[in-house]
Order: sequence, then structure tokens, then C-alpha cells
Amino acid sequence: MHRSVPPLGSGVAIAVSLAAAVAASVSPAADPQFIAFVGTYTGPNSEGIYAYRFDSATGKAEALGLAAKTANPTFLAIHPDQHHLYAANEEGQWKGQPGGYVTAFTIDSTTGKLTELNQQSTVGGGPCHVSVDQTGKVLSAANYGGGSVVSFPIQPDGSVAPHSAFFQHHGSSVNPGRQKEPHAHSINVSPENHFAFVADLGTDQVFAYRISPGEGRILEPKTEPFRLSPGSGPRHLTFSPDGRFAYVINELLSTVGVLAYSADKGTLSLKQTISTLPADFKGNSTTAEVRVHPNGHFVYGSNRGHDSLAVFRVENDGQLVWLENIPTGGKTPRNFNLDPTGRWLWAANQDSDSIFIFAVDGATGHLTPTGQKLDVGAPVCVRFVPVAK
Repeated sequence: MHRSVPPLGSGVAIAVSLAAAVAASVSPAADPQFIAFVGTYTGPNSEGIYAYRFDSATGKAEALGLAAKTANPTFLAIHPDQHHLYAANEEGQWKGQPGGYVTAFTIDSTTGKLTELNQQSTVGGGPCHVSVDQTGKVLSAANYGGGSVVSFPIQPDGSVAPHSAFFQHHGSSVNPGRQKEPHAHSINVSPENHFAFVADLGTDQVFAYRISPGEGRILEPKTEPFRLSPGSGPRHLTFSPDGRFAYVINELLSTVGVLAYSADKGTLSLKQTISTLPADFKGNSTTAEVRVHPNGHFVYGSNRGHDSLAVFRVENDGQLVWLENIPTGGKTPRNFNLDPTGRWLWAANQDSDSIFIFAVDGATGHLTPTGQKLDVGAPVCVRFVPVAK
């Protein structure tokens, strides 16, 4: 049934109890514990990265407080060893020089505390996204303000060496307010670890950089960038669990592009474009994050302005069918994430200083508000690591 769900404050949405949601979505035998790390914009209500202990059996989160004090850690990435975390510090300069920076931390997965290892300049300004390749040897960052991408070798102790590669994007597109110049918005590692795909909002292109773990760097693309419709504003990108498809969320047109992926060539081809908004919506809204459920059957996208999560069913050919829009409980859902079990979704509302937790129905994709609200200043990224046994 296709529908827009009433706000969280309404009787309809609140009527479903947390106990019923848990019973429908949780396997009794599987109850891992996680630490959830939340990256923020720092300011009056935030000092950096915050941590929560999360029980995936009950869906309950316990605040552990400030994990690390650091400036504008707006996006986080976890090393494959689960013992190191990397933050994109969305700043305009580092040590008096132009450009933002990345910070490497060790993780205490018992207490949730982070210990800083070191920092490195991203050369370009305003880094807004980071990723680690699957070997744990390459850290890459996208500089929104600089319209560039950069990579760093990761040392055996988890620290980051000075940058090993830097690529400046060029060009523009049709939206005069947002696309006068390039704006690299995310860098996403392909499932087989051969490519790092960079969505550039300013040029309406997705670039396929090759990954060289042995050199600790990304390499210049061998293929032409994939071009989206003018004015799309590609922002974030994610892959299906089977690696056959990629889903790119287009910030400026509030759409998701379904892309067939060729791992041999590192190329993308468009199969479908679908709106993230209800057909009857009138107003201004932009998208932010896109995620695929671990079972591969559902895709979610966030709408800022409409302040909702769009829920899609994935067909056998990878294309999407819109199911519903669920209010996120706050303003400007910049980011959201599914926990590793796929049973819970954390929606981070940047402009209302809140995270709401939803129960996920793995059979229908439906999201049910649990009633849990976490108070954290300007949350913009959520990442999970297992609690140490």
C-alpha cells in the first residue's frame, strides 16, 4: 500500500508499541551489542563525536557521552578491523593553511571512547565524506568546498600518512545556486574493492577512481565519468549487497538513480530514476542519504524539507517501487543508518538536535517509530561497531 504516514506526534504512528515492533523484527537468537558513533556539526550543543551503547535485541540505546572532542566531524568511516575510526573535519583550513583535514582515532569498543592518533590535511576545503577501502590500507576523502578528492595511506597502527593522491575536479552544471563549480560530495568503495566512486554534485557526474591498496592511494579514472541529468546534483551512492546495482541519490532533484554496475570495467549505466517524494508534495526539499537494507530488498532515502524517509522495494531487475514516506520526527534528516542486523534505523535530524530510532520490518521494509529520541547537537552521521566481547 502506497501511503504517506502521519507525523510521529499523531495517534496513528504512536499506536504501535515498541514491544510489538521488537517481536515482529528481532530474532531471539541474535542479540549483538554495538557502539553507535555520531558525527556532528560542532557548536553550542556539540563538541565532536558522541557514542551510544546499542542493544540490537531490544532496540534500546544508552548514551555514553562525548567520545572525542574534534571540530565539525561531519562524516565518519570505520576501518575493517573495527578498531579505528576516521573523521572528515569539515573545516576551511588546517594549521593555518587552506584546506580541511581528516582525523584518525583508535576505538575503545567497551567504553566508546576515541583516542586521537593524528591528523592530515585534505588539501581541498570542506571535506564532507570519508571512506576506507576493504583492505584497510587506503583512506579517501571528498572535498565539497574544494571540488576535489584525496587519498591517504593508512599505517599499520591505524594512523594516516600524508596524502598520496589528489585530484581536482572541473566543470559546472545548470543550477546557478549550487552548480557553478565542482562539489565532490561522497567517495564510495565498490564491493570488489577495485574502484572508489565519487559523486560530484556540482558537475552532475560520478567518477570511477581505481584503488591501489599496495600504493595506499586512488588512481586516475580510465573511463569517462558517468553523467546524470543536468541539475540532478548527485550526493551519495551505495551498492546492492550482490554488487549488481548502485543507487545514487540526487540532492537537487530529490530523486534516486538506479545504476547497473559492471565490476569488470568500473562503469555505470542508468536503468531508472524515481522521486523520493510523494506525488502530492508541494514545497522545497532536498535529499541527503541513501541506504540499502542488508537483505537487499529495500532502499531508503532521506528528504530534507519534507523531513521524511522514502521507502522503496527492490524488484528482481534492481529497479525500485516507491512504498511510502515516513516522518523522521525532526528537522533536516542529513543522514541515517541501519544497524548491522538490519532491524533498526537511526534517523539523524541535524536541525532539531535529535536522533529517532525506528524498528525495521525486514519483510515489508516498513519503519515503525520506537518512541526513542536521542538528544545530540546537529547530528549528521551514524556509524556502528561491535562491542568488545
